[in-house]
Amino acid sequence: MSTRLGKLVERLGGQLGGDAEVEVTGIAPIDSAGASEVTFLSNPKLRAKAAESGAAALILSPADDAAIGAQFRGARIVTDNPYVYFARAAQFFADLNAIPPTLGIHPSAWVDPAATVAPGASVGPHATIEAGAVIGEGAVIGANCFVGRDARVGAHTRLNANVSFHAGCIIGERGIIHSGAVIGADGFGFAQENRQWVKIPQTGRVVIADDVEIGANTTVDRGALADTVIEEGVKLDNQIQIGHNCRIGAHTAMAGCVGVAGSAIIGKYCTFGGAAMVLGHLTIADNVHISSGSMVSRSIHESGHYTGFYPLAKNSDWEKSAVIVRNLAGMREKLRELEKTIKQLTESKNEEPGH
Repeated sequence: MSTRLGKLVERLGGQLGGDAEVEVTGIAPIDSAGASEVTFLSNPKLRAKAAESGAAALILSPADDAAIGAQFRGARIVTDNPYVYFARAAQFFADLNAIPPTLGIHPSAWVDPAATVAPGASVGPHATIEAGAVIGEGAVIGANCFVGRDARVGAHTRLNANVSFHAGCIIGERGIIHSGAVIGADGFGFAQENRQWVKIPQTGRVVIADDVEIGANTTVDRGALADTVIEEGVKLDNQIQIGHNCRIGAHTAMAGCVGVAGSAIIGKYCTFGGAAMVLGHLTIADNVHISSGSMVSRSIHESGHYTGFYPLAKNSDWEKSAVIVRNLAGMREKLRELEKTIKQLTESKNEEPGH
């Protein structure tokens, strides 16, 4: 499906230069965008390619428009943040071309008579919805999903195929949970007695606010006593582990393979690079940014960018550095002895006649 370029700008804003009546069908990269597609420029290094693009329209900043706008043959949409404009335009075209889910409950799904499914919701093939669960208006429960007893799925939230959403868990409106995610499995709680492990029942819930997206095969454990909480607007990538009783602050984003141990409290507007790790029972302030691969082993009380890994090197060089690191304590003691000796010699020399 297509839309007029003018209609797109009316919806999303920006300053249009060029033909508002041209029909556009979607978003494409600068290199491959065709005569019916829109592209965008957010990196000034790509100005030359953008100027030569065959796209119907180019989304760009005022500075880029001043630099190459006259060279581009198509229409231009000038906006302060081209990357965000691209994201919203992509959402628009995705909605325009999306196949709407079939409303109602698929004949192969099993819905307990004590569950509540809104008339405008969709429940896919072989899904299971247990007693007391509530599925909101416009929600989509994909094929083979499991929604446990007394769980609640908010309006217009989508659970893609094969999501497990366990008993008592809650997610708000407009959420997205991707395939293979497990919400509300038991947290890792055990007490030790006589070198054996005694399981601690995990009786809390997972409570997820509005506009949260959770990636494929990500796991969020239920709390031991209190709840695990994911605040509004949080974005979790694929294969992330969130331990029991954690709290993830609003609009925080985590890239793939991040691990957060139990009872960690993470602030708002934080970012975590891929494979970053957070130890349990720590507190991280708002607006903290953790580099990929970093290990957070202590609480962070000030906003800022933190990095905690040794730079990559050839293995032979790394082994040499590791030997030096292991010997640092001994080297420090030798330096202290040397400083003491130098101080004694200096003082002795200063005490000699004529000094």
